[in-house]
Amino acid sequence: MQVTVIGTGYVGLVTGACLADLGNHVMCVDVDVNKIAGLNAGEVPIYEPGLKELIQDNVAAGRLQFTTEITSAVEFGEIQFIAVGTPSDTDGSADLRQVLEAARNVGRYMSGFKVVVNKSTVPVGTGLKVAAVLREELTRRQSDASFSVVSNPEFLKEGAAIADFMRPDRIVLGTDDTPEGHKALAAMRQLYAPFNRNHERTRAMDVKSAEFTKYAANAMLATRISFMNELANLADAVGADIELVRQGIGSDPRIGYNFLYAGTGYGGSCFPKDVQALAHTARAHGRTLRVLEAVEAVNDEQKSVLVRKVFARYGQSLTGRHFALWGLAFKPNTDDMREAPSRGVIGALLRAGATINAHDPVAVEHAQRALQDDFADAPALLKRLQYAARPMDALEGADALIIVTEWKAYRSPNLTALKAAMKEPVIFDGRNLYEPVVMKAAGVSYVGIGRNTH
Repeated sequence: MQVTVIGTGYVGLVTGACLADLGNHVMCVDVDVNKIAGLNAGEVPIYEPGLKELIQDNVAAGRLQFTTEITSAVEFGEIQFIAVGTPSDTDGSADLRQVLEAARNVGRYMSGFKVVVNKSTVPVGTGLKVAAVLREELTRRQSDASFSVVSNPEFLKEGAAIADFMRPDRIVLGTDDTPEGHKALAAMRQLYAPFNRNHERTRAMDVKSAEFTKYAANAMLATRISFMNELANLADAVGADIELVRQGIGSDPRIGYNFLYAGTGYGGSCFPKDVQALAHTARAHGRTLRVLEAVEAVNDEQKSVLVRKVFARYGQSLTGRHFALWGLAFKPNTDDMREAPSRGVIGALLRAGATINAHDPVAVEHAQRALQDDFADAPALLKRLQYAARPMDALEGADALIIVTEWKAYRSPNLTALKAAMKEPVIFDGRNLYEPVVMKAAGVSYVGIGRNTH
């Protein structure tokens, strides 16, 4: 099939590359001239394991191309994926300007019948807005072209996006109960047929329910994270070990183990803005999602949990203190710094007078840009932040090691070398990578999250 993907961000690139790898011919379009030039030169603007190679292979095979020409892109695909950004607006709602502009461009240049797919994460009712924009453009042009709007939300985990796309748990397709909607559903079933050979993964429903499903899924996962973080803080107070608690409750099949790890809070491009957007939708309909408002409040507070533990040990002034920091990205296997807990940790430590040597396998460049924004009011403070080429290099002369992101490279450190490099063997572990009893036996002062180590 011929497919157009509008937007070459995280979702657009993964969608385009994976669909091309299944044998489809895919044209990705973006207004960013520099980004498209880079992609055509073999440069991928984001880090996602396997994505660069997948893009290069399919470009070489002639199944994947990149352009800034929206006219030819709309003409090209029988299916038009809208995969542009929906950032949070100032009131917490999803900013739909890019989505509606993409829809307007499809309406301006389309002919015949088009399946217009909302792949971006959008609030309930966006399908109606996209359809209205398309009709407006077709009426203005006096065109007899037709369309159907489909909601096909993505469920991609950063760091495992290709595997998630190629081996999906479910494929949600929201369509209208009209002749055009039935035609669109048939086209989408054909596109996703390779994923359904073992068993049916498609979940067909109406458009609004499909839109709601995406937000509900992320809200549930965010809730589990905040729930465990709140329990971890209580475990610290009462002297329990949250890791043993996790194993105890996770063994119940009604609960399961996933997303029950205590830490420094969730970040990234999805959970924060999707929780806010769903809460905003509720308020717009005269309702309050009290659980979700608590989830967000707990997460905001949890991002400072490591800083509170550092202050508890060293005091509010950290002048003269030097810290090693492992992990900048909001999660491993990505360079995404959006809502990353490391930003709050670095900000608090530098403003308290400390110096930092940080390491991350892939996110340093993105971290530098993000922190320049964070310290726009005090750029001189960033002179006290350095970046190490290797994890062990960051430890030299450190008063303590702070772990923010659970990269595999941090899971089995040489504790003898760690102790030799540091001023004092102290670890503040924001991801509970290590066992307190092992650290104690090695002579390391270890502070986890809810690990009964105080």
